[in-house]
Amino acid sequence: MHICMLSWEYPPRIIGGISRHVEEISEALVAQGHRVSVITADHPGTAPYEERRGVHIYRVPNDHAPTPDFLTWVLHLNFGMIELALQVHKENPFSLIHGHDWLVGQAGILLKKTLDLPLVGTVHATENGRMQGIHTPIQRYIHQQEWALTFESWRTIVCSDYMFRELQGLFQVPQDKMDIIPNGIDYQKFDFSFEAKPFRRRYALDYEKIILFVGRMVPEKGAQVIIEAAPDVLKEYPDAKFVLVGRGGFLDELKRRANELSVAHKIHFTGYVDDDTLLRLYKVASVFTAPSLYEPFGIVALEGMGAQVPVVVSDTGGLGEIVEHKRSGLTVFPGDPKSLAWGLLEVLKDPDTAALMQDQAFQRILDTFNWPMIARQTAEVYARVLQEADKASPALTR
Repeated sequence: MHICMLSWEYPPRIIGGISRHVEEISEALVAQGHRVSVITADHPGTAPYEERRGVHIYRVPNDHAPTPDFLTWVLHLNFGMIELALQVHKENPFSLIHGHDWLVGQAGILLKKTLDLPLVGTVHATENGRMQGIHTPIQRYIHQQEWALTFESWRTIVCSDYMFRELQGLFQVPQDKMDIIPNGIDYQKFDFSFEAKPFRRRYALDYEKIILFVGRMVPEKGAQVIIEAAPDVLKEYPDAKFVLVGRGGFLDELKRRANELSVAHKIHFTGYVDDDTLLRLYKVASVFTAPSLYEPFGIVALEGMGAQVPVVVSDTGGLGEIVEHKRSGLTVFPGDPKSLAWGLLEVLKDPDTAALMQDQAFQRILDTFNWPMIARQTAEVYARVLQEADKASPALTR
């Protein structure tokens, strides 16, 4: 089948977790014999079209007319996606459309109705969850767009039981219209050698143990919990060093708070790092932590597990489903610096138990969170949708 994959981000354009998800599920589907055409936003230094590892990537040209706000930019992106997808469809007709999150929802809905093709939607997160409620007109608009994607989709895919329940509660999506398919990682990307000592010296002294965080610097990702936990960790384990990777609007506040707590010298804010640097950081870390307040899945926890690093995560959302407490890692109370400090110290002080959890976590990656299995589950959803659409309307058979 030929899948039209709609995503507002695709590597090297990486804003959040959608980018990696769409890249790796697309490549896994291609490996299983399907054709995948990704329609996405452009990015500096990228071509309008390229074929990479079998995936056909089409990028919407940047709208050079200035847009007054982000929502207007999203609307223009959707216009461009529709135009580009129609051109691709003329050359090689799509079997179905798969839209990822509300940012491409309008393009997916219009293409569905124009081409008489079924639409599958994946909801990766919700505005209500990110913002702990709907409080402003913009948030209400995004909330409505999320509902529209679930309503117009033939089936809706979510990545965790947590998200399944969230969509039921927020949008009353029927249980029999949703499929739970977890995210995965390509664990083989961590299988490489490099000179670790000179690399890690860029971030920590030789005797320091690196506690790694990777994520956007926004409140829901919980970097502020790490800052608050740092004094307790350093009091009992002064050889710890926190390395926080990512950028975002909350960064200045985090740095200010680190200075207030007199722990700034023990916290390295890297900002954005490229893929090669990130992979190496995982490999030199002693602990990986994801203390999110809201996390529909938590693919960064899988990255830590795939890199064979002990993980300490919040028991919230999908993280609590990925990490089995005291088996494949440690879970701590969300938003609780004392609880996080306890979890980090448990790993640092008991390396034997940490190594055992690390091994069990990697086995969990091999058994459950691998892309070939996830691609097969996704293709089964596609096949079901096409079969049901064929029965419902002869027009939906392309």
